[in-house]
Amino acid sequence: MAMTQDVVTVAQLTEFHEIVDVRSPSEYALDHVPGAINCPVLDDEERARVGAMYVRESPFQAKKLGAAIVARNIARHVETSFIDKPKSWRPLVYCWRGGQRSGAMTIVLRQVGWDARKLAGGYKAYRRHVAAEIDRLAPQLRLRVVCGPTGSGKSALLRALAAAGAQVLDLERLAAHRGSVLGELPGEPQPSQKMFESRLWWQLRGFDAVRPVYVEAESKKIGDVRVPESVIGRMWDSECILLETGRAARIALLLREYAHFMRDPALLAAKLDCLVALHGHARIERWKSLAAAGDWPAFVGELLADHYDPAYGKSTLKHYRRLAQARIVNVVSGEAREFERAALDLQGAATARSAAQHAAALD
Repeated sequence: MAMTQDVVTVAQLTEFHEIVDVRSPSEYALDHVPGAINCPVLDDEERARVGAMYVRESPFQAKKLGAAIVARNIARHVETSFIDKPKSWRPLVYCWRGGQRSGAMTIVLRQVGWDARKLAGGYKAYRRHVAAEIDRLAPQLRLRVVCGPTGSGKSALLRALAAAGAQVLDLERLAAHRGSVLGELPGEPQPSQKMFESRLWWQLRGFDAVRPVYVEAESKKIGDVRVPESVIGRMWDSECILLETGRAARIALLLREYAHFMRDPALLAAKLDCLVALHGHARIERWKSLAAAGDWPAFVGELLADHYDPAYGKSTLKHYRRLAQARIVNVVSGEAREFERAALDLQGAATARSAAQHAAALD
């Protein structure tokens, strides 16, 4: 496909001051380029009206209606979203296929005097690029997988590592889910599969391939989203760090994570009902009674012993092939300072190893 002056490729996304998604709000909500703003030239209802006219009356009548609506919407965006932009502003505009919607916006912005460009192939080209780039980048990662049963402090260690300057791939943050039956984040719905992959790609592309990347051990699914095969496969083959955390510390860590369930017993009961097929009604009712009585340490302790720990044995121990050679990190109290010390130790060891490898390469 020949490139015209106002058309660029996905590889040039970072060359622009702003990315403008002119698709409808529902299209944008499903997935969009990270950081893009939504300035639809047709909203969902308008798009449906034009589409219905195209089918029921004629393409010509539909195009007239669409042109009038698009013109009004572009004018509104210029008067509101873009009115304060300087002449040097360089926006990149995209729609579904890189056709009429983004073309109309780009023409107007360029007529104003901004160096606006259109994304070749639109969102569809972007999606192909994301999938291909995840598969290309994943095998290059020097992953160090933080393993340990539920409540051992894996997420706490990742946060401490990030604060210490390490490269961290926090899949649970990208998925807005902690990965277990009680893993939903309060007030934060999970992204769509496509949006999760967009977030993942955006982070992968920023990593330095020479430095290690720390990631928490996960299963193939985190809540309702799937980890791409190239990423989970790389995780299974990578070096491991094993957290060995005392039972009291694990319970304390989970009690902090489950604070929202303590405030909403009905939500907790609904989540526990999802486990009836695994544990039977009697055990689920016992867990509900412990929660209703406010005996949270006993509730969490039984959940660990009867649900989480057996699942850990079946999943992590099976898939992470280098777990037997893992570096052990002992966690006694579960306090933040303990994870901070562990992160600094791991960072120091990684720096020393890199220096030794560099020296060996020079010999």
